[in-house]
Amino acid sequence: MTNRDDQLLTQLARRNWLLLGILGLASLFWRDTDVTLGVVAGGLLAIFGYHWRYRALQKLLAGEKSRSGFQFGYIIRLAVLGGGIFLLIAKIKVPPLALLAGLSVVVLNILWTTVKRAL
Repeated sequence: MTNRDDQLLTQLARRNWLLLGILGLASLFWRDTDVTLGVVAGGLLAIFGYHWRYRALQKLLAGEKSRSGFQFGYIIRLAVLGGGIFLLIAKIKVPPLALLAGLSVVVLNILWTTVKRAL
C-alpha cells in the first residue's frame, strides 16, 4: 500500500464533515429549520454509522472480534440506525427528502473519492 492509500480513511472521515457542512449551508436557502434539521440530523446519523462500522471492522481485522460477533454487531447497528431514522421521521417530523440528503453524505464522499482517484 502506498502512503496515499494509508491516508484514505483519514481523508474520508475529514471530508464527511466537510460535505455535511456544505449540505447544511445549502439547506439554509430553503429558510425552513425543519429542512436544515433533517439534512444535519441525517448527516450526523450517516457519519455515526460510518465510524461505528469502521471501528467494528478494525476490531475484526485485528482479531479482537469474531466473525459471528461482527455479524451480530451489524444487526445491532442496523437496528439502531433504523430506529434513529424512524424517530427522526415519525417523532421529530423532519422532511424525508431532507433526511435523505443528509444520509447521502458518506455515499457522496465515496463517489467523490472514486472519481478523484480515477482521474
